[in-house]
Amino acid sequence: MPTARRARSAVAAWFAMWSPILPILVAEFTVWIGFGALLPIMPLYFRDHGVDFTTLGIVIAAWPAARLIGEPIFGWVADRTQRVPLMVIGAALAGVFEFLPFVFVGAVPFTVFRALAGFATAMYDPAARGTITDLTPPERRGEAFGLYSAAQMGGLLFGPAIGGLGAAVFGGVGFVFVFSAVSSIAAAALVGLFVRETAGPARARATASYDVAEFPARPAQRTLDDRAAPAGAPPRLVNRLLVAAIIINIGGNFAAGTYDVVWSLYLEGLGAGIGLIGFTFAMFGLPILLFSPYLGRRADRGVLIWFIVIGGLAPAITGLLYTVMPNPIWAVPLILIEATGFAALNPALYTIVAAGSPPGRSSTAQGLFGGAGTIGFVAASLIAGVLAEINIRLPFWFFSVVMFACLGTGLLVGGRSLLTFGRGAREHEAEATSVG
Repeated sequence: MPTARRARSAVAAWFAMWSPILPILVAEFTVWIGFGALLPIMPLYFRDHGVDFTTLGIVIAAWPAARLIGEPIFGWVADRTQRVPLMVIGAALAGVFEFLPFVFVGAVPFTVFRALAGFATAMYDPAARGTITDLTPPERRGEAFGLYSAAQMGGLLFGPAIGGLGAAVFGGVGFVFVFSAVSSIAAAALVGLFVRETAGPARARATASYDVAEFPARPAQRTLDDRAAPAGAPPRLVNRLLVAAIIINIGGNFAAGTYDVVWSLYLEGLGAGIGLIGFTFAMFGLPILLFSPYLGRRADRGVLIWFIVIGGLAPAITGLLYTVMPNPIWAVPLILIEATGFAALNPALYTIVAAGSPPGRSSTAQGLFGGAGTIGFVAASLIAGVLAEINIRLPFWFFSVVMFACLGTGLLVGGRSLLTFGRGAREHEAEATSVG
């Protein structure tokens, strides 16, 4: 009985802590179930409708290219207006544009609708991440973004299985496109009904659930961003912590852009069927689902540099190992190692972005972080298609080199601020001085 009471108490405490961001986590899970169902079949679907490797790179790049433009803009907007309507409209439109390539086929409509879907998600993401930043105490942000990553990857874990089963039962890929659209629209409804607004120029933002007495008093009405920012938060967006996180994120997105173009086709060339291809996507989600909250919590309590270094090296090394696999089944253990690296890297990067956000600029910083990261995705999508025409293994070698370079450059830019950043060294956040 005491054990049962402790378990109930722990569950109640967990819900009390995370209830402000729980609707966003559920919405992320819902979106990514649909996205996970669609992701494995997209390159194969585009190829079956006459898209070659080089053109496929352009089609895939359209989505992040639109995000590159849209995220900084909508991040800036989200800090100056209400965030919930942006999130609702963005998620709903993304669902519509994810469905339309099933109706209008060809390289041009594929590119246009991919770009529009990217622009729609650019409305959603900075507002969502800014809301999480505002509603989470600084010492728990690594864990919060670990939960955020876990929610996404939980959807990716189950999405391919649902998509494959639905396509088999209903007789074609049409189910996958419909399911993806419905998932995004359902997420929009969840956000609209249950997410608490934290932004808007005409409203005082509600106090978070943690004590704000430790922060310096200010005579004017303080926003939630002010309360969420630790003493010594950088006064400007251009600071060492944020710039370092952006550079490292470019490398991670370079990996994602490469895989979106060549992964399904590469495994198919090794003899894998659609079942194994979908299974590898699900396996990528598993370590992030299981480990991101824990590793985020550990990152909150230690020096983040180790999570960044190990998390960045794992995908770069496995990218090289994929090219020497004797059999496509070897992708499964390798992808588990790669995904564990991202489970460590992503919460740490989000924590650093939050620490590098000036008061009242959390969504703007998140928009810059996401938008700049998509530079890597766009470049990888375009380059991967060209390299794959020469040799299907070349994109993997190239992205590994880029990821090594971005990791090293980011560590150099972050310098001592990044080296000492951690729960035991909060005083060093003040060292996130302006670059230049």
